[in-house]
Parts: sequence; structure tokens; C-alpha cells
Amino acid sequence: MTKKIKEKKTIHYGFILILITAIFSFSVIAMNTEENAIETNANAISNQKIGWGIKRNDNHEQPDVGNNNKKVLEENKGICLGNKEKKSIYLTFDEGYEAGYTPQLLSTLKENQVKATFFITAHFINTQPDLVQQMIDEGHIIGNHTVNHKSMPELTEEKIKTEVMDLHQVINEKFNYEMKYIRPPKGEFSENTLQVTNRLGYTTVMWSFAYEDWNEDKQPDETSAKKKVLDNLHNGEIMLLHGNSKTNTNILDAVIKEAKNMGYEFKSLDEFDG
Repeated sequence: MTKKIKEKKTIHYGFILILITAIFSFSVIAMNTEENAIETNANAISNQKIGWGIKRNDNHEQPDVGNNNKKVLEENKGICLGNKEKKSIYLTFDEGYEAGYTPQLLSTLKENQVKATFFITAHFINTQPDLVQQMIDEGHIIGNHTVNHKSMPELTEEKIKTEVMDLHQVINEKFNYEMKYIRPPKGEFSENTLQVTNRLGYTTVMWSFAYEDWNEDKQPDETSAKKKVLDNLHNGEIMLLHGNSKTNTNILDAVIKEAKNMGYEFKSLDEFDG
């Protein structure tokens, strides 16, 4: 009897040991699965570069900005097109550097009572602080175009933060102004960079109209440029013009006046209606 009891106890203890081992193994597997799931979810945030582009219409309908690109942008709280039922235009300028035209642009905007958004770089703020102050004083919005105008999908997360927040800090310290809109340099972003800038408190602003106006050595003809801008006016338009363009400077007054005559209203990004 004693021998049988010992055998039963041995079997019983062996079963418990097997059970404990199985539970431990299952826990380890579960932990590893959870860690892998977390890693997979993190890796699911794509850093694939998206180069913004539009297919313009000349019939005053909203352009094709690419369904997938628009979806990625808007899922990450970015904007590119306003309400298609309202004749609103949001005028924006990219200002990487000053070419001598911004004072006239500001004068034209003031005369026509239009508020715009100026996306500036560190070079612009370092060389033209008086113009930045004038923009703020006259009710325009200052937007972040990063320190060095580098493609953000090519940068590490830490470098993106530096490019964005170093400029943010300078503007805040010099002008007591808090920027909240960002335009990705070169029109390039990714799902990952959108999320990084979101966490920094920024709304990404793309555009629904732009044209080849940035090359100072190859400025478009003023008549054809004006026609292109006016033919492509559309509801909810975010218009991108470059501040280093002589053509833009010379046609801006006529463009604003004719757009208003067509029933369009120029609004600030702070009034954006999506």
C-alpha cells in the first residue's frame, strides 16, 4: 500500500509540474504575442513619402488631389480643401526667403482687406524680422515651414521635432506668437510625419491650387498667370502662391478684385470650413 501511495503522489506531483510549466509557457507566449502586436502596430504607421499633387480643373470645380493622399491627410487632421458648397478662398504664401516683393504683397492685401497665411522658414525670420512683425500686426497668420526646408519623411522623428520646434520657439520668443499651422517643405509628408507634427500641436495645411511661380529666373507671363489663377478658382480653395514671385506680386490686386466680383470671399485659415 505504501508503495502504491508513493507512486500516486509521484504521478500527482509530476502532473502539477507539467501543468505549471504549461501555464508559464503560455504566459511567455502571450507576452511575446502582445509585444509583437505592439511592435507591428507601431510599424504599421507608414513613413512612405507622399508628394502632394493636384489635377487642376478650369471649370471652377474642386480639383482632384488624389483620394488616397487626401484620405491620409485628413485622417491625420490635415486640410487641403474647404466646403465645396461655399465660395471661400484661403490665401496662403510660402516664404522661404525674401526676394523684395513681400512689402508690396502686404500692401495689396491691406488695401483689399484680405488676410493671408505666410509659411516662413528660419532664413526668412532671421533676415526679415520687421516683415514678420508687420504680418502679425496686420492680422495675417504666420505658419511653420520648418527651419531648413528639408523633406520631413527623410528625417528622423527627433530631427523633425528640431526642425519644427526650433522655429516655433524663435517665433514665440521674438514676437510672443504661437504658430499652429504647418506646411511640409517641398509638399512632402508621410503618415508618420503627420502624426509627429500633430503631437507637436500642428495642423498640416496643403493646397488645392498652385502653379509654377517659384522660379525667379523663369517667371510666368502675367496675363497667362492671371488667367490660370482665375480660371481655377473654386469653392473651398486653399490657394498657394510663392512670395518670391514678381508675377504674383503684380497680378495679386487684380486677382483679388476679380475673384470678389465673381462672388468669392477671402477668409483666414482660422475661419476654415471643411
